[in-house]
Amino acid sequence: MGETEAMSETRHVRTLFLSDVHLGTRGCQAAVLLDFLKVYEADTIYLVGDIVDGWRLRQSWYWPQSHNDVVQKLLRKVRKGTRVIYIPGNHDEFFRDYVGSNFGGIEVEEEAIHRCADGRSMFILHGDKFDTVVRNVRWLALLGDWAYDFAIWLNGHIARVRRHFGLPYWSFSQWSKDKVKRAVSFISAFEQAVVTDARRHGVDMVLCGHIHKPTMRTIDGVLYINTGDWVESCSAVVENADGRLELIHWHQVADAFAPVSVKELSGELVA
Repeated sequence: MGETEAMSETRHVRTLFLSDVHLGTRGCQAAVLLDFLKVYEADTIYLVGDIVDGWRLRQSWYWPQSHNDVVQKLLRKVRKGTRVIYIPGNHDEFFRDYVGSNFGGIEVEEEAIHRCADGRSMFILHGDKFDTVVRNVRWLALLGDWAYDFAIWLNGHIARVRRHFGLPYWSFSQWSKDKVKRAVSFISAFEQAVVTDARRHGVDMVLCGHIHKPTMRTIDGVLYINTGDWVESCSAVVENADGRLELIHWHQVADAFAPVSVKELSGELVA
């Protein structure tokens, strides 16, 4: 059975980690996320910030049915017994006023410590507290947000042209982040800052979002995990019943979305 066919069946995992969905923006791949959530069931779901984009919604209201469907899908999972923990980010920072509260069964926490099935400890946070631009120069952060939105808009046009000529999906915004020296330098500094904070908590690994750069690698003895986003990478992290972690990319194939790559770190690599 091929990977796409196999992954169309419901898959139960111990924990699911999602971040940077950006509901309320035109770049949000809500329909793709809904497809993913139909396949994956979890005992616990961590929503690791920027699930709703309050910055964009304050400027102009955009909330199509598919965005509402994502919220309803998560609430249905709660009603069926899934524990959902919401850790706010910078775009949904208004939820930080409600840390410790419970909305429809969804728990709001500033940060969290998760214990995996194999006993390893994981520190979970959005990560924006390490972004000095967001914390100290808000107008510049908003300008960067506008530039990113433009890159995502350009992605859509490029994708349509490439599909017309039978070419695979290619992300201009991701390419820009990979090639621009300052972006590469920022990502490296961000990852190091997150890992340094995790070491202070005495954990085995740290999971965050914020920079829309999905990855899973060991830095200074700590497993660093970034969930990516649901704007361009359409990625998430899952913990299996035995504690194994997978970074899953839910990408576009022709005119339909399907899972095309799964990166798994075995217990030997992250022990």
